[in-house]
Amino acid sequence: MRLTEFHELVEGQFGPVRGASLLVDHVLSTVGGRTAAQAIEDGVEPRAVWRALCADFEVPRDQW
Repeated sequence: MRLTEFHELVEGQFGPVRGASLLVDHVLSTVGGRTAAQAIEDGVEPRAVWRALCADFEVPRDQW
């Protein structure tokens, strides 16, 4: 997954404002206790970060 696709999915699922906030405020335990933005900056694959966000916010699996 490309980073642009990741950002499109986040915005599409959570909206532009909430999505942007989640990337920097919500800590994801499944990617080492980092925010999504930190995890991506540290080299975690965007797809893994997307799945972690979906799991934390109970997004239906068919949308992962």
